[in-house]
Amino acid sequence: MGYLTTHVLDTARGRPGQGIRLELFRLDGETRIRLAEAVTNADGRCDVPLLEGNAFTAGEYELLFHAGDYLRASTPAASGGFLERIPLRFRVADADEHYHVPLLLSPYGYTTYRGS
Repeated sequence: MGYLTTHVLDTARGRPGQGIRLELFRLDGETRIRLAEAVTNADGRCDVPLLEGNAFTAGEYELLFHAGDYLRASTPAASGGFLERIPLRFRVADADEHYHVPLLLSPYGYTTYRGS
């Protein structure tokens, strides 16, 4: 069976994004079903996969990163804040694979990709 993982890298500071709360939702049309919540550790990762085993199925998901508090605390220049919550919507086509969805974060922008 496959599983879902994530991590956050603070590209402005060149280090992991520690202490960022995130939520995972399964999307069913416009309905969001909350599946998990986690906080990134000192390595910017979650301690366990967000979803695995029989709970990890094909479909559409959303990872919601609560980045605002982290950015305001770690980047004084961003104290006014620009990014607050970052929703990443993606599709799992094959639930037997590992899906890794990282977030590369800076005070005024972000990027993501499907990692390994």
